[in-house]
Amino acid sequence: MKWTDVTEIAIQLADAHPDQDPRRINFLDLMNWVIALPNFTGNANHCGEKILEAIQQAWIDEAD
Repeated sequence: MKWTDVTEIAIQLADAHPDQDPRRINFLDLMNWVIALPNFTGNANHCGEKILEAIQQAWIDEAD
């Protein structure tokens, strides 16, 4: 998985952190959680605010 796999990342984050409200997560934690996912191969240097916003929104959509 890479940063562009927004939906898959959101699904895995929802599974890995079921007690977290994605509306209340800060971007630093979000980035670290994505990097810690077992199948994630992306580079932390290629992450930006827009991609984190997209992941957060996909996670919110997944939670709803």
